[in-house]
Amino acid sequence: MYALIQTGGKQYRVSEGSILKVEKLGADEGASVELDKVLMIADGDDLTVGKPYVEGGKVTATVKAHGRGKKVDIIKFKRRKHHMKRQGHRQWYTEIEVTGISAG
Repeated sequence: MYALIQTGGKQYRVSEGSILKVEKLGADEGASVELDKVLMIADGDDLTVGKPYVEGGKVTATVKAHGRGKKVDIIKFKRRKHHMKRQGHRQWYTEIEVTGISAG
């Protein structure tokens, strides 16, 4: 059984027990979160697709940790103009473990 969920502007394929890093959520470590933007649920040959979300579909997960990703270097360069600008960015993330998928 797996589901497609949407969180933080991105879509993820999750199954029970899977661990993934999503955009930062406002929950404490060890807390349980419910993700209700479920786009699709598949259970063997049974496939439920939402319009745009599955009615009553819900994915529960436990927050494992918060952190920051690898540094992304941003370089803006214009040739022959003596112009180069450097900038860096580290995105915050929340690591979650999926504990359950329900179709409602």
